[in-house]
Amino acid sequence: MLLTVSNLNVSFDTPDGEIQAVRGIDFALAAGEALGIVGESGSGKSQSVLALMGLLADNARVTGSARFAAHDKAIELIGARPRTLNRVRGAKIAMIFQDPMTALNPHLRISTQMIEVLTRHRGLGRRAARQAAIEGLEAVRIPDAARRIRYYPHQFSGGMRQRVMIAMSLACEPDILIADEPTTALDVTVQADILDLIGELRTRTHTALLMITHDLGVVAGQCERVVVMRAGEIVEHGPIDAIFETPQHDYTRALLAAVPRLDTPRRARG
Repeated sequence: MLLTVSNLNVSFDTPDGEIQAVRGIDFALAAGEALGIVGESGSGKSQSVLALMGLLADNARVTGSARFAAHDKAIELIGARPRTLNRVRGAKIAMIFQDPMTALNPHLRISTQMIEVLTRHRGLGRRAARQAAIEGLEAVRIPDAARRIRYYPHQFSGGMRQRVMIAMSLACEPDILIADEPTTALDVTVQADILDLIGELRTRTHTALLMITHDLGVVAGQCERVVVMRAGEIVEHGPIDAIFETPQHDYTRALLAAVPRLDTPRRARG
């Protein structure tokens, strides 16, 4: 397995006491596989992947294991030193965040941000990194990329900013791409374009995908397996077809019932 997560727990120390956000979850991701983690807001799905990346707040406490099978050796991500995590993040495991406007530095041009990723993680010179960055923007279908790479984030629409984030995430050809609600703030038509783009690029690069979402309809089109989380725990997991056809948990059935269907009779839609 490329990534094996065992007994992962995440808690936060607050003025009102300890809050347990994730409770003893286990899952695995194979090379080239697409795994969806679904659940309502507050179910712990985002906190789980942020724990893997070492990106939780200072008041977080994480226990358990997350072993990443790097090309030369296995790396334990939980409790790893910042220097180790910095070598993994971006180069081996990349992440697309919910809001690209906060993920991108508003004070720096897109060229500066992309070139930094490529020079640091791939060791390219600035000229080669700039050309690779332009090619990355072209790959995510940003028109006139050679000119627009000099834009600041605010000069792009929300959908275009998310395309920039995808280009930056895939720039170093990571083994795992984590997409944390990548279409939440986008219009419906733009959502479909972004999801199609992620699927197309993943197929081309053979990158494993960890898709975090509240929408089972999204994972149906992107993933082979799904993990269903509720209140910090996994309540069901399995192949996507089995989960959709014969869900075993009441919560999974409720999530499926919330997915709009075109074949639902008009009276049943309310």
